[in-house]
Amino acid sequence: MANVVIRALEETRLGAEFLELELTESIAMRHVETSIEMLQQLRAMGVRLSIDDFGTGYSSLSHLQRFPLNMLKIDQSFACDVPDNTANVSISRAIISLAHSMNLTVLVEGVESEEQLKVFCELGCDQAQGHYFGRPMPAEEFVQRLTRIETHTPGRRAA
Repeated sequence: MANVVIRALEETRLGAEFLELELTESIAMRHVETSIEMLQQLRAMGVRLSIDDFGTGYSSLSHLQRFPLNMLKIDQSFACDVPDNTANVSISRAIISLAHSMNLTVLVEGVESEEQLKVFCELGCDQAQGHYFGRPMPAEEFVQRLTRIETHTPGRRAA
């Protein structure tokens, strides 16, 4: 796996620090020792690593501390029904606290409303993604949207 990443970085001339690989808990936990070794190689290259859908699979805190991660991604199932679902809020608070105590960045998936975003901000979540920010779209439309944002950002001039 590390060889594939090295080759891809060389071919694209992308700096390793700009690549973030996401692993699901189930994949990372399937072969723990092999996963740790491979992740250490990737991290040593500068690749950023995150566990996706945290809290929904084979969470093992004893293994989690051994993975050379940068980020935990809280699964969208915990964003569902926030703020009304106090259990999801409590679980999210615990995940955020755990991740921060391990010097990891925390991203919540599945944010669909301003109210959800506000709750996760108050919980100390570092990043969020979801339909609140935008729906899936074709690549061409995404490029057009980025171009509009760049040309309409205060302090910037259109080229």
